[in-house]
Amino acid sequence: MGILTGKTALVTGATRGIGRAIALKFASEGADIAFTYRSQHEAARTLVEEIEAMGVRVKAYTSDAADFAQAHEVVEDVKATFGRIDILVNNAGITKDGLMMRMDEAQWDAVIDTNLKSAFNFIHACTPIMARQRGGSMINMSSVVGVSGNAGQCNYSASKAGLIGLTKSIAKEMGPRGIRANCIAPGFIGTDMTEALPENIRQEWEKQIPLRRAGKPEDVAGVALFLASDMSVYVTGQVINCCGGMNC
Repeated sequence: MGILTGKTALVTGATRGIGRAIALKFASEGADIAFTYRSQHEAARTLVEEIEAMGVRVKAYTSDAADFAQAHEVVEDVKATFGRIDILVNNAGITKDGLMMRMDEAQWDAVIDTNLKSAFNFIHACTPIMARQRGGSMINMSSVVGVSGNAGQCNYSASKAGLIGLTKSIAKEMGPRGIRANCIAPGFIGTDMTEALPENIRQEWEKQIPLRRAGKPEDVAGVALFLASDMSVYVTGQVINCCGGMNC
């Protein structure tokens, strides 16, 4: 038996990178998995097959996490299908980088909606379910740039900083109902986003990391497993940096 056996986890944006690693890690520890994605149908199908092979239940949902109504529809179906929701991971996210002087409104709105509003949508939908269960773990995927900021990423940094404030507020509101809320702030992680950077830029980033390497999605998934499980039963309202020391 895994440490999440008997639990159901809902992970947004799970067809690649950190979200995919989290879904697989949770499934390997016995959790039933529901996950959302927008357009990567083949990646979703492959992920479903991998999770099914672990002997747990899984269901994929094509959904725009930034859409309030769609988020509620997904959560209602997850509850109907699996009977409960114990873990929510708000991982859906995008970047549309640019200097403030050159950033247009569409770039700002797209990032805020996908990265921050989506978390509100799913928290809003899951809170009544977890409250009735008298327990649950909400994990919001922030970033080290949400803690320290980053030039050329004012929209992304603002969205990730907003997740930290949202997390701390939810922890205070829902703690009396047994619901925990925490943030993970990944650093430079090897995902599709970072692999697209020029090699010289990647090397410069890695030089700033005390552990002298980019993180792996699985590194973040390990922290998420801790926060999802009863090992962190007395941990709420926290921001855990998973960054190789670059934000220490």
